[in-house]
Amino acid sequence: MTDLLGLVPAAARTALGEWLAARGEPEYRLRQVLPRLWQRPVGTWAEATDLAVPLRKALEEAFPLRRLALKAHQVSSDGTEKFLWTLDDGEAIESVLIPEGKRRTLCISSQAGCALGCVFCATGRMGFRRNLSVAEIAGQVRELVLAAGAPKATNVVFMGMGEPLLNWDAVDPTLTILNQPDGFGIGARHITVSTVGILPNLTKLAQRPEQFRLALSLHAPTATLRRELMPIEKKYKLPDVMEALKQFRRRVTLEYVLIGGKNDTLENADQLAGLAQPLGALVNLLPLHPGGAPDLAATGRARMIAFERRLKSRGVEAVLRRSRGLDISAACGQLRVEVLSRSKVGAQEHAGVE
Repeated sequence: MTDLLGLVPAAARTALGEWLAARGEPEYRLRQVLPRLWQRPVGTWAEATDLAVPLRKALEEAFPLRRLALKAHQVSSDGTEKFLWTLDDGEAIESVLIPEGKRRTLCISSQAGCALGCVFCATGRMGFRRNLSVAEIAGQVRELVLAAGAPKATNVVFMGMGEPLLNWDAVDPTLTILNQPDGFGIGARHITVSTVGILPNLTKLAQRPEQFRLALSLHAPTATLRRELMPIEKKYKLPDVMEALKQFRRRVTLEYVLIGGKNDTLENADQLAGLAQPLGALVNLLPLHPGGAPDLAATGRARMIAFERRLKSRGVEAVLRRSRGLDISAACGQLRVEVLSRSKVGAQEHAGVE
């Protein structure tokens, strides 16, 4: 069976058109059916009540619409929402919805787990499980559209579990689904791909004609310090990554988590300014989320402000973000670890294991 939700809109249009023609359906049926995938999605074909019952049943048999199962949902006092989805094989992934004014940013996952092992990330500590399919990545956006009364996301960021550019074969068509008018119709400048700097696929992303935004997970201004925090530095060197960023015609964002006693000195700020200035990059300064790395210390507020001011004094545009969802398991990978740990403990107690 063809999974229409795993195809880009043009391919889905072709598959549906050929199938409908083979059934002898009139041409206008395609204009009724295709929007039910992404523009006005339905959970099952039975919900597409503008279609005749026999056609709905036939669509259900030929093109069943696979769903993500919601395992856990948390809502923070600041409005941040965390979703834990269970996949068909039992793996679990997370999405986070962050409201801010009229903007609703959905942070989505591209892998179950992550192989990179960054010391400040809960996902990295769980290890790599598998890549997500196109339907599983785009499905995180689709599920929120399907949720009763929930406005759709205005922005999508690939900053959830996993490294998007290590799953480029699925992320590439997902970007098309998110952006195309026949898909979710989200503007390219409202879609951000975050990467540690996987050079071969960084070039492929740069070659796409759309104005997708890029965020580099930097977190250290020198190769030596970055190697300590992010093992990927051993394979893709910081100077090479910074050079690769010049391929992008649009402005790049440098993501920088401030970690107490690790990367938060004024000297570090000067070094970071030296990287950001030639690119005209925006620097996003992020407080360390306590749920992501309980053995690391967060930088104090006064020190973070001083770091931000130092960057600005060097002519770098910098923004100090605030942690969201502090009263829920909002750190990347945190909810998955907590829920699955509770499940294992419950199973052991049920079996009489101490």
